[in-house]
Amino acid sequence: MSHTHSRTDPAAAREAAGPAAGPAGRHVVVIGGGIAGLAAAHRLAGSGARVTLLEASARLGGKLHADEIAGVPVDLGAESILARRPEAVELAREVGLGDDLEPPAVLGAALWTRGRLRPMPKGHVMGVPGDLGPLAASGVLSAAGLARLPLDHVLPRTGIDGDVAVGAFVAARLGREVVDRLVEPLLGGVYAGNAYEISLRAAVPQLFTAARTERSLITAARAVQARAAVAAGAGPVFNGIRGGVGRLPLAVADACRAAGVTIATSAPVRELRRTGPHGWQVRLDDRALDADAVVLAVPAPVAARLLGAESPAAAADLGSVDYASMALVTMAFRRAHLDRLPRSSGFLVPPVDGRTIKASTFSSRKWGWQDAAGGDTVVLRTSVGRHGDEGDLAWDDTDLVRLSREDLGEAVGLRAAPVAARVTRWDGGLPQYPVGHVDRVARIREQVAKLPGLAVCGAPYEGVGIPACVGSGHRAAREVLGTLVERGEGGAGE
Repeated sequence: MSHTHSRTDPAAAREAAGPAAGPAGRHVVVIGGGIAGLAAAHRLAGSGARVTLLEASARLGGKLHADEIAGVPVDLGAESILARRPEAVELAREVGLGDDLEPPAVLGAALWTRGRLRPMPKGHVMGVPGDLGPLAASGVLSAAGLARLPLDHVLPRTGIDGDVAVGAFVAARLGREVVDRLVEPLLGGVYAGNAYEISLRAAVPQLFTAARTERSLITAARAVQARAAVAAGAGPVFNGIRGGVGRLPLAVADACRAAGVTIATSAPVRELRRTGPHGWQVRLDDRALDADAVVLAVPAPVAARLLGAESPAAAADLGSVDYASMALVTMAFRRAHLDRLPRSSGFLVPPVDGRTIKASTFSSRKWGWQDAAGGDTVVLRTSVGRHGDEGDLAWDDTDLVRLSREDLGEAVGLRAAPVAARVTRWDGGLPQYPVGHVDRVARIREQVAKLPGLAVCGAPYEGVGIPACVGSGHRAAREVLGTLVERGEGGAGE
């Protein structure tokens, strides 16, 4: 393992040094200004560390991005927070957004499949049914697909040896139609991925655990639902934030600054090197920073590049993480033009149906705050692209709007022209969790743990949702704080 001595000037080195014992005064550099990095910086600052956060782009927030269209506030990235995991909701309250948390309207969702919109059946776990009644009533499956389901109760147990793809396992128990019509669109909505590649253990861990003990997958799904209902109590499953979930990273950044965190945007890190048994040097284009610890809150390819010299094994695993690209098409319409829109929050589209769009959200119907803010203007959006099916992303923005409108016309009869439209492209936006991903993450963490004062966090590791990323940032903060406490007296690069 190579070590490079600090090349900063003495004044910069003294500034980076922390004279006090434990985390107080210690300098931690957080690389990456998405919600995971911001959550880590917020926790570190609250523990007394001196924190610098560096973001390569000109904007904080990563995949959370609040903006506006036709004067209406919108999210151009993720728009909801899973409320059954507490980390993100708790963080929102800590930074002053507690009163702005708002669940979506209770309207239900639909599937555009087999030629028309059909209600999303209730009683499932990521598309795996625990209750066959709502599924039969929805019309999502053909008669042959429904007739296949009871075999799950008499088939021998399907063994799970370590890990298995969601699609392969569900198809073996319930038939391919359940995967193609239900599991695929739901998993695609989270990962923009392919159910026949995504790991059951990584993507649906509760179902993975239950399926290893129950002979029937339907029974396993029912057990997972029952446990989730008890854990959730009467609270909402999801929450939004008035004005957009994209307000969350900005509020966290404000809280970080108030706590003394130095935040720099348009500050790409070019090199990361150890400067001794404990110290680190972070090199940018025009300067270098010495640090007692570093948190890497960046996409896997960036982490692989930065760790190439210090941990080739971790870099190799990080470099193997694949990503999906997608685009969100956000459109504003006059309210009168959407008065015949179905009373739902939107719909998902199974890839097997061969449409351009993979989903549509009736945003102004889903979020009361957006409906109230819009006045005569209502907003909806579509998503295009998923892993292995990104050809439509080659179209330019105008064509993506056109193709989205064509699908919407066929799905819900929408013929009006939007008064405004925006296309937001998330190139390489969502890490994929294929079979073996959990073991890959364990290997990465094992290698990173060999480098004192280094931690990683973000979507490539334990979940792509906002609470998972916040929790990942908090875990990284705990890890580096633990090493600083253990180290005791001394400063950066000691």
